[in-house]
Amino acid sequence: MTGSDWIPAAHPAGGPLDGPARSAFLAVVTTAAFLTFAQAFMVAPILPQLATALGTDVGIVGLAVPAYLIPYGLMTLFWGPLSDRTGRRPVILGSLVVFAILTAATALAAGAPAFILMRMATGIAASGVVPISLVLIGDVFPFAERGRALGWLFGGMAGGIAVGSTVGALAEPALGWNGLFLASGLAVLLVAGLAAALLPRRQQPPIGLPWRTVADGYWRLLAHARGLRTYSYVLVNALLHSGIYTWLGVYLVQRFGLGPVGVGLALLGYGVPGFLFGPLIGRLADTLGRARIIPTGMLVAGSCALVLAADPPLPVAVTAIAVLSLGYDMTQPLFGGIVTDFPGSTAQAVGLMAFVLFLGFGTGSLAFQAVLGAGFPPAFAVFGACALLAAALAVPLFRLERPQ
Repeated sequence: MTGSDWIPAAHPAGGPLDGPARSAFLAVVTTAAFLTFAQAFMVAPILPQLATALGTDVGIVGLAVPAYLIPYGLMTLFWGPLSDRTGRRPVILGSLVVFAILTAATALAAGAPAFILMRMATGIAASGVVPISLVLIGDVFPFAERGRALGWLFGGMAGGIAVGSTVGALAEPALGWNGLFLASGLAVLLVAGLAAALLPRRQQPPIGLPWRTVADGYWRLLAHARGLRTYSYVLVNALLHSGIYTWLGVYLVQRFGLGPVGVGLALLGYGVPGFLFGPLIGRLADTLGRARIIPTGMLVAGSCALVLAADPPLPVAVTAIAVLSLGYDMTQPLFGGIVTDFPGSTAQAVGLMAFVLFLGFGTGSLAFQAVLGAGFPPAFAVFGACALLAAALAVPLFRLERPQ
């Protein structure tokens, strides 16, 4: 059961797509998620190089991270209801095309203010891709099979994080930061072409709710215990992981004196566990439920942060960074599965989750930067302790998230 404090949604037993068509659709949205997160996470590891190229310091150019993530989250509140009206396909395709153009155009930024402004605009454009793809999965896959499908989607995100952070650091010396953004824009445009051919048409009849009713729908999602605890944990999880990840490149440079190639290699493992095990974790969630996996994921993340706080040697730090991403893979995709089971508009439920998630991503980097004044070990210790506390509280809070 999913909890006595919430009435499960009446989702259809299966989607209208079968066999190859459903697999092709899942492949293209997974690829889109991969590229979306690859370009988003290639920025953090090259912050020192960007600061030098743009004639500013790391603290200023680091604002590009929340400048991208916070507008991304805000816009998801709009894209979900819009996709109810127009269909998922137009929103995903439109976002992909504009996202590709703005990513490539970022290469023309001549200074830090222009770069930050372009990242803000790109975040707005990109925000219609992954959240609405998640909604479309909710339309097509029944809840009993949704964990595996979401595992692929979130595995694509994790793979994008791994490749983006690594390739960004490794390729920047050869291509320059401008070349990275040009190449990323072209790759996204190619996927937009594939999406035009493979995305399914409308799966649900249009829902033209007044915007005031939409706002009431968001409030109702937060007014129930299951919704409140799930969205609260989405926020906490995003704060913890984004805060730590955003500054890992700077940490590796300052602590170990690594250059761009060294940083890229050190971050190589981040995201790989999710890319390899995301579908397996999703299948376990479908079979065993989410009650035990979510607290375990928080425990894994907190433990890795505390390992980094202990000022370990480089091989141990690299291992902790890789395992840290596994903690995210054991939590956020599972929250996504819970959210798609909420009654009412799945688009609104997912839109609110994406808003909370990216709000946490953006503010997490700022929160870690604020604590960073005391040094990296105390900052890692604070974030690790918070993750362990969240893990302990998750045991009773998610105890009812078991298979239906």
